Amino acid sequence: MPSAIELAEQFQASLVGDGSRTLSSLAPLELARADQISFLSNPLYRQQAALSDAGALILSQADFDFLATDEKSASRHQKRTYFIAKNAYSTFARMAQWFAKLNGPQYLPGIAHQAAIDPSALVPLSCHIGPFVQIAAGVKLGERVVILGNVSIGTNTTIGDDSLIYPMASIYHDCEIGQRCIIHSGAVIGSDGFGFAPDFSATGGEWIKIPQTGRVVIGDDVEIGSCTSIDRGAMAQTTIGSGTKIDNQVQIGHNVSIGQHCVLAGCAAVAGSTSIGHYCVIGGNANFAGHLTIADRTTVSGGTAIIRSIEEPGQHFTGVFPSMPHAVWEKNAAILRGLDKIRQRLKQLELKKDS
Repeated sequence: MPSAIELAEQFQASLVGDGSRTLSSLAPLELARADQISFLSNPLYRQQAALSDAGALILSQADFDFLATDEKSASRHQKRTYFIAKNAYSTFARMAQWFAKLNGPQYLPGIAHQAAIDPSALVPLSCHIGPFVQIAAGVKLGERVVILGNVSIGTNTTIGDDSLIYPMASIYHDCEIGQRCIIHSGAVIGSDGFGFAPDFSATGGEWIKIPQTGRVVIGDDVEIGSCTSIDRGAMAQTTIGSGTKIDNQVQIGHNVSIGQHCVLAGCAAVAGSTSIGHYCVIGGNANFAGHLTIADRTTVSGGTAIIRSIEEPGQHFTGVFPSMPHAVWEKNAAILRGLDKIRQRLKQLELKKDS
């Protein structure tokens, strides 16, 4: 187990307290034990932190100063070790990654005998290939790639160093995935975009499929949640920028471009050919119409529908009413239905006034 001084040096935090204390893992404030680390990033939880049994805390200088003068936690404060950081939350996240790697499953290099790998595929000896994995012709894997059981990788796909593909993910042909990516179970990368041309007459007709011949290109350090679908481009490509994090059950349409370091929460949907800039934050169940351009650093609240392009960066958009009792909603809905009539009456009153 690492000592407090080792962790402080590794994660550039100022250490207050016993640097020789050994720490086993991280835990929430209310559950942490004396050999565990917890964190405080919201002042609303200061009292909870003061009474926590955590042996060490990650926190800001301001929160440390508060706990140092809190009489209720004086005895705990003297026994506890502190990691003081400029950004307690991000320091916690980095430390949590380190412990997760230390305590998590270890995937040793090797290929399960049940895997089916085309002879033309490039699979370095440092990779871990699980049972019933299918790797098609022309696939190129980077060093230390981990592909767990029942994953399918289509022809001519490339996956960068240190990427991790969880069981039952499907990656179609001609996709490009960067380094240190994480793709969770059930994700589908490179499926056909939803493209059909109508050919109808008075007597009938059909929807004619437009071949989806583009690619999906995913940058470095991208995480893709379970059961998320990213469609391949129709003729160009669908792109996901480096550092972007996509939650579970998200739909990314064909020819979509998402910039760097964006986050998309669960059940968001982006229709085809929409371009989202860098550092955007998209709430759960938000949706975008097709062929839009969304500026950098745009924030979209959960459940919001975006139907027009956003040109000015840094704006926050919300388009959903919070929940309310059903009877109240019925009254409001009745008022909304009558708004046009009220508008017409106001116009008539204005005309009479002017005349």
